[in-house]
Amino acid sequence: MLTVTSVNVNGLRAAAKKGFVEWLAGTGADVVCLQEVRAELAQLPEGVGTPEGWHTVHAPAAAKGRAGVSLYSRQAPERVQTGFGGFGVPGAEEFDASGRYVEIDLPGVTVASLYLPSGEVGTERQDEKERFMAAFLPYLQGLKGRAAADGREVVVCGDWNIAHREADLKNWKANRKSSGFLPEERAWLTRVLEEAAYVDVVRALHPDVEGPYSWWSYRGRAFDNDSGWRIDYQMATPGLAGRAVKAWVERAATHDERWSDHAPVTVVYER
Repeated sequence: MLTVTSVNVNGLRAAAKKGFVEWLAGTGADVVCLQEVRAELAQLPEGVGTPEGWHTVHAPAAAKGRAGVSLYSRQAPERVQTGFGGFGVPGAEEFDASGRYVEIDLPGVTVASLYLPSGEVGTERQDEKERFMAAFLPYLQGLKGRAAADGREVVVCGDWNIAHREADLKNWKANRKSSGFLPEERAWLTRVLEEAAYVDVVRALHPDVEGPYSWWSYRGRAFDNDSGWRIDYQMATPGLAGRAVKAWVERAATHDERWSDHAPVTVVYER
C-alpha cells in the first residue's frame, strides 16, 4: 500500500506547538504533503524540519512568512523539483519562488504538494490566482504526459482553494460571489478533471456525500456545526486513482484539539 496525506498546516511552527508533532509521530502515511508552512528550514525545530525516519523537502516562499510547501517521505526521493517553470508553460516562472509547488519522484509515482493562491475578489490576489491557474493547467497536462512516457503515475495533493461542487461547501448559496466558489474557478477545476483527465480521488470514493469538508473557519462555531469547505484534494492520474481503496478526512474530535484550520486528507492506494 501507499498512504498519502495532505494538510495545510496554517503555519508549521504554530502547528508544531499544538499537536502536529504528535500527529506526525502517529501517522501511518508513507508521504505527507504540507502547505502554508510559512517558515524556512532554519526556523523549524529539528524534530519538525527534519524528523527522524523522514526525508524532507521544503520549498519556502521568497516572501518571508508566506505560503511555503513541503514533502515528507519515508523513502528517499529519486528526484526533487521546486516550482513548475522551465517546461515551456507561459507565466509559470513567476511562481517558482512563491512556495506554492514542489514535487518528488518515488518508485512508480510522482507526488506533489500544491498551495494554490487563495484569491480575493476585486484585488491583485485574485489576479494572481487567475495567472497561477492559467499556467498550472497546461503544466498538469504536460506532467501527466511525461509521467506516462516514463511509466509513472501522478498525484497532486494540496490546498487547491476551490470548492468544485455545491456538495463541497456547506453554505454554497451565500458564497456564489466569493473567491473559492466563483463560476470561473469551478469551471477551471472541471477542466483539470476533464481536459487534463485527473481524478478527484476523495470524491470518486465518496460520490454522494456532502463534503467531507477539510477546512472550517475559526470564526463562530463553523467547526462544531461542520460548516466547512472541501478545498483540499488529491488529484491523481486515472491509473493511480483506480487503485485508491480508502480515503478520509482526519477531522479532530473537538475544536480545541485542532492544530490547523484544515484537517489532513488521507488516501490509501494499492501499489
